[in-house]
Amino acid sequence: MWRRSISLVGRARAVHCRPVGRSVTRCAPRFLSSVVRPLLTPRYSSQQPLRVLSQQAKKMSDKPFERLPHNVVPKNYAVQLKPDLQAFTFSGEQTVNVSVTEATKVIIMNSADIEVQSAAFVASAGNVTAEVAYQPKEETLTLTFPQELPVGDGQVTMKFTGILNDKMKGFYRSKYTTPAGEERYCAVTQFEATDARRALPCWDEPALKATFDVTLVVPEDRVALSNMPVKSEQKLDGGLHSLTYETTPIMSTYLLAFIVGEYDYVEDRDADGVLVRVYTPVGKRDQGKFALDVAVKTLPFYKKYFNIPYPLPKIDLIAIADFAAGAMENWGLVTYRETALLVDPVESSAAGRQWVALVVGHELAHQWFGNLVTMEWWTHLWLNEGFASWIEYLCVDHCYPDYDIWTQFVTHDLIRALDLDAMSNSHAIEVPVGHPDEIDEIFDAISYSKGSSVIRMLHSYIGDEAFRTGMHNYLTKHAYKNTFTEDLWEALGEASGKPVGKVMQTWTEKMGFPVLEVDSTRQGSDTTIKMTQKHFGQKNSDSQWLVPIDVCSNESPSSAAASTMLEGKTGDLVVPNSSGWVKLNPGAVGFYRVKYSSGMLDSLIPAVRDQALGRRDRLNLQDDLFALAKEGDASTVDALRLTAAYTNETNYTVWSSLSGNVSAVCTLMAYSEYSEAMSMFLRNALEPVMRRLGWESSDDNHLTSLLRSLVLETLAKHRHPATVGEAQRRFKAHLSGEVLIDADLRQPVYVSVLGGGDAAVYDDVLRLHNTTDLHEERVRVLKCMGAASTKELIERSLQFSISDEVRPQDTHVVISSVSAHSALGRDMAFDFLKSNWPLFKERYKGGFLLSRLISSLCSDFVTEERAVEVEEFFAANPVPVANRSIKQSCERIRRNAAWLKRDGDAIAAFLRSSE
Repeated sequence: MWRRSISLVGRARAVHCRPVGRSVTRCAPRFLSSVVRPLLTPRYSSQQPLRVLSQQAKKMSDKPFERLPHNVVPKNYAVQLKPDLQAFTFSGEQTVNVSVTEATKVIIMNSADIEVQSAAFVASAGNVTAEVAYQPKEETLTLTFPQELPVGDGQVTMKFTGILNDKMKGFYRSKYTTPAGEERYCAVTQFEATDARRALPCWDEPALKATFDVTLVVPEDRVALSNMPVKSEQKLDGGLHSLTYETTPIMSTYLLAFIVGEYDYVEDRDADGVLVRVYTPVGKRDQGKFALDVAVKTLPFYKKYFNIPYPLPKIDLIAIADFAAGAMENWGLVTYRETALLVDPVESSAAGRQWVALVVGHELAHQWFGNLVTMEWWTHLWLNEGFASWIEYLCVDHCYPDYDIWTQFVTHDLIRALDLDAMSNSHAIEVPVGHPDEIDEIFDAISYSKGSSVIRMLHSYIGDEAFRTGMHNYLTKHAYKNTFTEDLWEALGEASGKPVGKVMQTWTEKMGFPVLEVDSTRQGSDTTIKMTQKHFGQKNSDSQWLVPIDVCSNESPSSAAASTMLEGKTGDLVVPNSSGWVKLNPGAVGFYRVKYSSGMLDSLIPAVRDQALGRRDRLNLQDDLFALAKEGDASTVDALRLTAAYTNETNYTVWSSLSGNVSAVCTLMAYSEYSEAMSMFLRNALEPVMRRLGWESSDDNHLTSLLRSLVLETLAKHRHPATVGEAQRRFKAHLSGEVLIDADLRQPVYVSVLGGGDAAVYDDVLRLHNTTDLHEERVRVLKCMGAASTKELIERSLQFSISDEVRPQDTHVVISSVSAHSALGRDMAFDFLKSNWPLFKERYKGGFLLSRLISSLCSDFVTEERAVEVEEFFAANPVPVANRSIKQSCERIRRNAAWLKRDGDAIAAFLRSSE
């Protein structure tokens, strides 16, 4: 599942970021080799049911959280569902083939917001009716029988009803508008992590896998999709028909899916004959073609990489109007936000296309890693998300090498993870999870971005050939089963002959990462590097890691000149035949930071200026220095001075990181009298880049388009006169229809005009949002609304965020934009959150969007008073699912306050001397 947040400004900005009608497609099942497609019988972990204690579980109940008992386990669900798209309810009935492993009078299943009308156990001895009792806090129901159920096979039959809710989880309703302007609803699903129980009573744990036979009873004029192709269709009275789908492979409940609505589609087959369809809103078929192209290229790539065929006969990708996550990897039926799947040939930006490519690559990777082989429990979530977040880049690099996507990985994932993992309130990659309510807390940059970063480091350490062999062996051995992290290390260790488990244990089981303090000495033609590792940002910690070290040099700038494994607190490394500079961590592959001695740093500056250092190394060098400055281990002024070495820099991703770091100092100094001086410093740094780029070019490549958009938007936010003036001219021409603004330039233009515009300009921008039917353009406008220049217009933006014009999934985009654009907006946004707290709490019901909103609103304050205010507010208004986010936000505030107190005067003196 894609849950990585999309930063509105700063370092992660680049991720900005024929009617089907009655037709029914029948796909002949493709039967795979015995290696991939075993008999459809469930496999279970040999581990006994776990009893997991946690603080949150204790708060939720008087007794500790317990996993479901394994005395009765499912083998197959035959489930029929009939959604009512007017009443927003559904009815269902199911027969679950089960195995009774020990005699019992009680069956415990997961269930939430479902009412069971009848339940019985059917076996050779006859039928036994059950009494049904609900445990709402535990989200379980108990079936109690008058006598013990005998060991052996049987069936649990149930009839039940439920609600098509509006909370974007479980079986829920999503509102859309037809081409004629009529509002209608579709029924869709989002089950990960623990919401299949809102659609049917089930054993809703990843290790309790089973097969599924799904039947949907729906209106004849609606498209109905599930994980597998349609097997049979039956016409019913009242304009309904019944669609029964092929049996699924053995899978976890969170991967089950069904969709009922109105859609167009485009289709193709990949090189192996797998049918690939992209479903779009009616009338937007062309917007599915880019994602279709990505998917058709991606499936064969993964088949070749894993040496395992895709296990299903079809794959559908579908755009959902109301969708909380970015996307969800349901096996054979992948659901997406519209902005993560649809690309308009004219109106979509380069950033939008890139995002779609990455998200499609991520979700299709899960079809093997996560679906075919699944983590045993949510403690091992990072196995799914970290791996998919790494290999999506490998896939996109294969499909679109001009994206230079691995350099963007450094800003999008590596640096993002380093920033979060530097905090005392971070967590290890592998976190013991008890109550399912804790799961949302670990869908964060540690599971996704640190997970992908350490896998990238591991891949480099053991080499691609051993990595691919190990992955094939792992997926083959554990196909249709559940695994623990150690199973992956075992496979990769056996393939490489290296101590993978020993090394990786230090990275997954402890929080944080090392900073290597280094100095060098010369002896003849050799350079000796002396290294000392410390826990970055945690002065009282004695944690140590096994650190794979590579070094590049003046003589070997693009490949490792020397390598070692740092196994203790200190170590030496000799770099032979090196007479010039040396740099650790070439390509920014290692998950650590480096603090160079002044002499080593000075020797690297000319290599930045003349670009003898590779682009990832130029990026990595300045980012490490800014991070050290923020921690008080280097001078912020020295980091700002380093920016002069990037005068000739032309790489988009390097500028994305560097401008983000300088922008962070701007945010800090916004709480001083030197706010404008700091903005001027950033404008002066970017002006030469803008002069080289101009506003448009006929031969732009992908990265040039991204760089131009980045530079223009940053200059617009900091009120660069020439940029603002040209943006205003282009905005007027756009409104008149004279010359439309290129999609890559719209966000910078909207920020420019809103930043200095009055209510009339604000209304013009808002009209663009309200009249477009392209969701990417709507979100683009929402991201800019925080740039409004007056208190009155900022208040309008905040009120607009909770209006019916903004989908609930996008509310946080507007409010986060307000917080990101100014100190005034930040204050107003937090006050707005507090004033409307009951609304937000009800709207998001403790989901991860609430955590994201809290983080984006609170993290950039710079005073102890604000930290206390945030703590006190959430102490009085607890949000268990956001506990860690709240603590992280308060820690960031206190770190900002310490940074400003420590370096504020020196930054001010530097700015005065630069005037």
